[in-house]
Amino acid sequence: MSTETRAADAASPGGDEPIRIAQVEIRPTEGLAVVAGRAVALSVREFELLSALARRSGHVVAREELFSSVWGGPLRSGDRSIDVYVHKVRQKLEAASPGWSFIHTHIGFGYRFSPEPMA
Repeated sequence: MSTETRAADAASPGGDEPIRIAQVEIRPTEGLAVVAGRAVALSVREFELLSALARRSGHVVAREELFSSVWGGPLRSGDRSIDVYVHKVRQKLEAASPGWSFIHTHIGFGYRFSPEPMA
């Protein structure tokens, strides 16, 4: 599967089709994330956050957009929920596949999902 096909799969809105990007597979109908062949235990919010980021793979997604998509409302000033959950998801993904980085922070802008080997 080409990189362009993977990106197109990830960009499809909502949907029940699995999202496959590099060594990550997200199965929306099962609420399951698999990294490097290993299932990753995620809470419902963590799974929704990962799915929202993966659907926009390679693009920076604003914190406000993520909060609206996952929590269903506007992000309040000073609310750090997104940051806490991104940290949790990042730790779980990196534990499943050491040596890889999955979620990248763009300070002042948001987060980007793009699996990359760590330097």
